[in-house]
Amino acid sequence: MSTNREQPIFSTRAHVFQIDPVTKKNWIPASKHAATVSYFYDATRNVYRIISVGGTKAIINSTITPNMTFTKTSQKFGQWADSRANTVYGLGFASEQNLTQFAEKFQEVREAARLARERSQDKTELTNPALSLTSQQIVPSPIISVNGPADEKLFRSQSAETELSTERERVKKMLSEGSVCEVQWEAEFFSLQDNNNKLVAALREANANVEKWKKQLAGYQEEAERLRQRVTELESRTIPDTTAEQGDELSERLRGLELLLKSKEEEIAQLRGQRPDLVELENERDDLLKRLEEVEERNQELEKDLQKAEELLKDSHAERDRVREEINRAGDELDIKICQLNELRLGLSQLLESN
Repeated sequence: MSTNREQPIFSTRAHVFQIDPVTKKNWIPASKHAATVSYFYDATRNVYRIISVGGTKAIINSTITPNMTFTKTSQKFGQWADSRANTVYGLGFASEQNLTQFAEKFQEVREAARLARERSQDKTELTNPALSLTSQQIVPSPIISVNGPADEKLFRSQSAETELSTERERVKKMLSEGSVCEVQWEAEFFSLQDNNNKLVAALREANANVEKWKKQLAGYQEEAERLRQRVTELESRTIPDTTAEQGDELSERLRGLELLLKSKEEEIAQLRGQRPDLVELENERDDLLKRLEEVEERNQELEKDLQKAEELLKDSHAERDRVREEINRAGDELDIKICQLNELRLGLSQLLESN
């Protein structure tokens, strides 16, 4: 790379990634460590490029066009799509400031690329034979001036310049639209080519799977036929023996059922013979139940009598307590009277002695 031809205008360091061409979703690291990513200006071709070299090969070589867009997907990660390289580049920066500087420089370079393309288109228009032919085919305007031949030439020259400027703008617009369409067609072509490759790979895989499934199906059919024949042979060999064994088994089960039936009949006969005893026991049980009911009734009557006796005893105790209280009260009154009589006797004795 010649210094006179391309010169770096901005450099930074970042981790470089490329989109997975198969899934179009996952990122694939293009370098093990952070690499230097630089903007270069090619003065000879008047183009701007983003270049990053890892080891001995270029991991980024993207020519910037006016329709490219750099998108910030997080605080430290950004990406842009390159339709010419048919890939998407991603850069992981050490800080948000580095990402912002790179994004701002991307906008500046994209604007410079747009201006460079317009200048290139202007030069192309001036040197384009078709444009010269168009300017030569311009018919002079039939303007008649009342001021003479000099004024008529002036008006015709101004009209030709106006039409030439209009034609230049139209051609410039056509070239710009053609460039945009070319980029879009190129991107669509790469997308269709990628889809076509995927479809071809899927078709080949499907054909391979179909062949494998056909072989497996044929093997399964052969195995099923072989097993069917084996089962038929075994059935033809084991039918007589199986029939004899089943007959013996059924005979044994029949004899066992006959013995069981006989024992059940004997039990029924014994129960029928014991039936009179059961009737007597039921009668005795009924008598006992009646006696038990009578005893319970008698017991209830005795309980009632006991309650009455307890009430009478309680009343008698209360009456006895009342009589005792009256006797005590009468004794107290008697003691008081005796004391009064003693005092009266003493008073009389003293009175007699004094006389």
